[in-house]
Amino acid sequence: MFDWGDIDKFFISFFIILPIVTLIHEFGHFFFAKLFGGSLDMQIGTGKKLFKVGRLQVNRVYFYDAWCQFTDLKWSNKVTRSLVYGGGAIFNLASILIVNAFILRREIEPTLYTYQFAYFSFYYIFFSLYPIYYSNGHPSDGRAIYDTWKKGSPESDPLN
Repeated sequence: MFDWGDIDKFFISFFIILPIVTLIHEFGHFFFAKLFGGSLDMQIGTGKKLFKVGRLQVNRVYFYDAWCQFTDLKWSNKVTRSLVYGGGAIFNLASILIVNAFILRREIEPTLYTYQFAYFSFYYIFFSLYPIYYSNGHPSDGRAIYDTWKKGSPESDPLN
C-alpha cells in the first residue's frame, strides 16, 4: 500500500532510478552503433535543453522520454542494424542480470530500489521491443528490427 511515508521512495524511483534505466538503454544503442562504425546522437527527456555533453543532450523533463538517432554504420547489414536497434534492450537485460548476480552473491542487499530497477528495466525491454509505430511515426526498436528483416529498413529509418 502506498501512503505519504512512501513519497520519498517514489521520488527516488521516479527521478533517479528510472533515468538511470533510461541511460543504460540509450547507451546500449550507443555501444552497438560505435562498435559497427556509426555515430549516435542521444536525447534524454523532453522540453528545454538543460545541458549537452558530447552527443548526449539532457532536457529539463529528464525523467520522461528518450530517443537516439544514428548515422550510417561502416558495417551495415541486417544483423548489425538489428543489434543497434536492440542494443538498448540488450543492455537493460544485462543490467538486470548483473544486479541479480550481485544480490545472489550477497554483495548487495535486495531493496525496493533494486526491485524498481528490475521493474523499470523489464518495462523498457518489453515496450521497446514491442513492434509498433509510435504516434509520431517513428518505429519502436522491435518494429525497426522487424522492418529491417522484412523490408530492408524501417519506413521511418533513424538513418535518414
